[in-house]
Amino acid sequence: MSRSRPGLTWLDGLVLAVLAGFAGFVAWRVQAVLNYQWSWGFIPNYLVRWDDRRGWVANLLLQGLATTLRLTLWGMALASLFGAVVALARTARMKLLRLLGGAYVELMRNTPPLVLVFVGYFFVSSQVMPLLGIDALLDHAPPAALRVIGVAFGEPRLLKNFLAALVVLALFEGAYVAEILRGGIQSVELGQWDAASALGMTRWQVLRLVVLPQAVARMVPPLGGQFISLIKDSSIVSLISVQDLTFMASDIAVSTTRVFETWITASAMYFAVCFSLSLLFRRWERRLAAR
Repeated sequence: MSRSRPGLTWLDGLVLAVLAGFAGFVAWRVQAVLNYQWSWGFIPNYLVRWDDRRGWVANLLLQGLATTLRLTLWGMALASLFGAVVALARTARMKLLRLLGGAYVELMRNTPPLVLVFVGYFFVSSQVMPLLGIDALLDHAPPAALRVIGVAFGEPRLLKNFLAALVVLALFEGAYVAEILRGGIQSVELGQWDAASALGMTRWQVLRLVVLPQAVARMVPPLGGQFISLIKDSSIVSLISVQDLTFMASDIAVSTTRVFETWITASAMYFAVCFSLSLLFRRWERRLAAR
């Protein structure tokens, strides 16, 4: 029988009141000391705008948020692929595979992500993209294909920047995903491996039919946290002109000189997405635990 959670107490109310008072004090100090006149009326115009042909459409902030979500979804999918391969290498019987997997994990985890973004951008964009013929592909692509690319990856003319950022983020996050998967696999008792092997199962069958069904429930919380972390980490790609939410907010803050309102709005949008995903993963975790 699960215990019911206690409701809000007077101490919770006091903490909330203190936080609200502190926020009000900061807003007052900004206005009094910096002689800053708060104005929020322009924000809705940067969320949506009216188009004579299409009606209400997303404006810069929502466009940036869409790019952030695209980058996060593709990045997590690719990071999961990298992580799964590296996790299998880290748990392999061959020592060479374990060493290679460990070297990749340590390199990614001990290198600043900003450095990886710059190195990856200048290498991938200048060396790899020309070999793939991305520019020629876009030049000769039919309008329908360009629309699909626009939906999946954003503005086609910025596809090279998007792909470079995607690869770098996936490689960086893949190291953490690999450790999460490895930890989940190794958390299953060794006796279950031995028992399944004694029944004549191959190593792949043991992993697929015995180990992974148990390990998934243990992997969900850290994987959910890593997915949310990727949303926040993706903000650094604004430095290579990927037009994500941070890039758009920076552009709006400069052009309107409304720095505080713009960045508070961008922070609220990041928080809304991350908090919603946190609740979603928490619910999923409970459902798995109840099975």
